[in-house]
This record gives sequence, C-alpha cells and structure tokens, in this order.
Amino acid sequence: MSYEKVVQANERIVGTKQTLKALEEQQVKELIIADDADHGVLSKVLALAEDQGVPIQTVDSMKKLGKACGIDVSAAIVAIKK
Repeated sequence: MSYEKVVQANERIVGTKQTLKALEEQQVKELIIADDADHGVLSKVLALAEDQGVPIQTVDSMKKLGKACGIDVSAAIVAIKK
C-alpha cells in the first residue's frame, strides 16, 4: 500500500507548492495523491509529473496521507524524492 511507502520513505515532500518545486528541479521519484483531494488544484503538478514520466499512485484519504507523513493535518499530495 502507498501509505506504507510514504512512512518508509527516507525523504518526502508534503504539499502542492513544494512538490511542484521539486518536480521542476527533477528531484521526484514518485508521487502519492489522495483521491479526495481537489484535482483542479493539483493539475499543474500532475501534468508536469506525467511529462517527466514520474509514477503516480493514489490513496483514498487526505487525512490518512497526512497521518502517514507524521503531520496532524490532511495532505493532498506527497512526493518521494530520488
């Protein structure tokens, strides 16, 4: 499951702005996106990830994704760094 990947990742980036910056710097190995996130907000990130061939996994809950990252708030997107 992708939540386990997030927990086990040595370096991860949480949030849309930080993920976009990391993608622009080609530092992302994989993206994890919550199904209940607003995909309109994530569209620029998703387009750039697809252009770079970065694998995109989905999980069902922003709340659970935030918890897997060790934060007390929801997370729409997490990037696992190369």
